[in-house]
Amino acid sequence: MYTHPFDQIEYRQRIDNTKARMSERGVEILLCTNPANMCYLTGYDGWSFYVHQLVLLALDDDDPHWIGRGMDASAARVTTFLADDHIHPYADDYVQSTVKHPMDFVADLIKEKGWDRRPIGVEMDTFYFTAACFASLEHNLPNARFEDTTTLVNWVRNIKTEQEIAYMTQAARIVESMMQTGIEYVRPGVRQCDAVAEIYRAMVAGTPEFGGDYSSICPMLPTGVGTSTPHLTWTDSPYVSGEGTILELAGVRYRYHCPMARTVHLGTPPKKLADTAEVVVEGLTNALEAVRPGVTCESVELAWRKTIEKHGIVKDSRIGYSTGLNYPPDWGESTLSLRPGDKTELKPNMTLHMIPGVWMDDWGIEISECFRVTDKGAEPFCNFPRKLFVKD
Repeated sequence: MYTHPFDQIEYRQRIDNTKARMSERGVEILLCTNPANMCYLTGYDGWSFYVHQLVLLALDDDDPHWIGRGMDASAARVTTFLADDHIHPYADDYVQSTVKHPMDFVADLIKEKGWDRRPIGVEMDTFYFTAACFASLEHNLPNARFEDTTTLVNWVRNIKTEQEIAYMTQAARIVESMMQTGIEYVRPGVRQCDAVAEIYRAMVAGTPEFGGDYSSICPMLPTGVGTSTPHLTWTDSPYVSGEGTILELAGVRYRYHCPMARTVHLGTPPKKLADTAEVVVEGLTNALEAVRPGVTCESVELAWRKTIEKHGIVKDSRIGYSTGLNYPPDWGESTLSLRPGDKTELKPNMTLHMIPGVWMDDWGIEISECFRVTDKGAEPFCNFPRKLFVKD
């Protein structure tokens, strides 16, 4: 039996909020190819984003329309609240065709509905909207005016409801278990792949009360010199004494993520690593203490930067971003960032992953917190020691 994570009242509010943003932008038809936005507006959930699919939202239609591959139409019936007349499957000969494109089908539907002369918003800069997609729409809808609405729904998603917060809280319990498992299995002689296998088990098994989901980014465990860069995964080599390993993981519940990063060192850590760990924790703590409604993203980053500058550390990249509902290949929401120049004001129930990683020539360290903005400040989702883990 499929369990719907939200009731229709919540979806209706999301749709209304999105339509309000559309009206502000002068957009009457919205095409969402980002699977997170598709899920947000309709509940659609399936590993079908490797083929072209989308959700269409029209200002003068109460319900969104799902458009996708024929074999995935049943998934739309199972996971969404949409009636059959708002589920539009295309034939399988559109898939990987050299003579026609799924967006041809989308354009035909738009013309059939009489929407082909209206302003149409498209997510131009997503992983799932290709140049061929836009070429097809432009060719088939010559009378339409296209607007780039890449992050329109993303910004609506920025403010979480209490139910969304509840799922991220459950994801936090899962990632705590994952991190504890990972730290346990990062030890001399254990193959990296075997440690990750145990982390995956913890991710999917979840807790006795609720299970887990797959994460939008696979577990990342750079080790040794690999810790000098943040996005390496694992090999089948064993862990060895004298090296550090970064664990960047996320627990997931109904596609809602709670990321966390920690660093482990096998044996006595070099002084530079131990000292930097203390600075990172101090800076992370100071930045979290700077969080409150009305404060800008760049102000939060400044609290971090002032801390590390006292210790002669320079970090050019951002230290955090909004997170929550997502699908591969990223658990970030592509909206606000904790960095200089981002003047976005924080609001209650925004959720962010603050990850002020420091990466040097041949070593690095990550210690992070995923948190919720409340009226009183930052409220971390996880309760896990904020330190460098040292193991014999």
